[in-house]
Amino acid sequence: MRMSELSTTSGVPIATIKYYLREGLLHPGEQLAATRADYDESHLRRLRMIRAMLEVGRVPVAGIKKVIAAVEDESLPLHFVLGTAHYALAQNAELEPGQEWARQEVDRLITELGWQISPNAPTRDELAQTLVRMRQLGLPQDLGPYAAAAEKLVTEVEMDHVPLGGPREAAVETLVLGTVLYGRALDTLRRLAQESESARRFTPGS
Repeated sequence: MRMSELSTTSGVPIATIKYYLREGLLHPGEQLAATRADYDESHLRRLRMIRAMLEVGRVPVAGIKKVIAAVEDESLPLHFVLGTAHYALAQNAELEPGQEWARQEVDRLITELGWQISPNAPTRDELAQTLVRMRQLGLPQDLGPYAAAAEKLVTEVEMDHVPLGGPREAAVETLVLGTVLYGRALDTLRRLAQESESARRFTPGS
């Protein structure tokens, strides 16, 4: 298909497609003439993945480049590719001096759960920073029940949605969309459940 067709089908403006090509986010089409190239389904898949990471995951271009490099390296196992996408979604979290206890607590929890998490995973510090805020606000810091619920949700529902037999872009796109959108849905459902439980407990005659 021509670039104009690729733009129409994907919903991505031509100027943006050209930018992705210049930045190396999108692989070149098959050159048919000096000013004409042909694009195929692989370009549509890549554009869907880029849009998922940019528009839903809010991943910067530098982070997307790392994910694409992992996707294109066929020697890397899928676990590494998905991990690269996960880490690109993580928020920057730097602990201040005196807050090392929070990272130690996160490491202890992960060990107790038997989870296989890289020692350098940015999500360790991200969770540690959350623990710091919880202590500062006087909130309980027992994350065990939340970890158990997360593990059950991921193992019984979420990971089954990741397509493992097709292109790796599709797996990354599904992971990014699922992580962000199902995360938002879960947070909203918790708030709905809190309202309902509050009404049950504290409304007279309920």
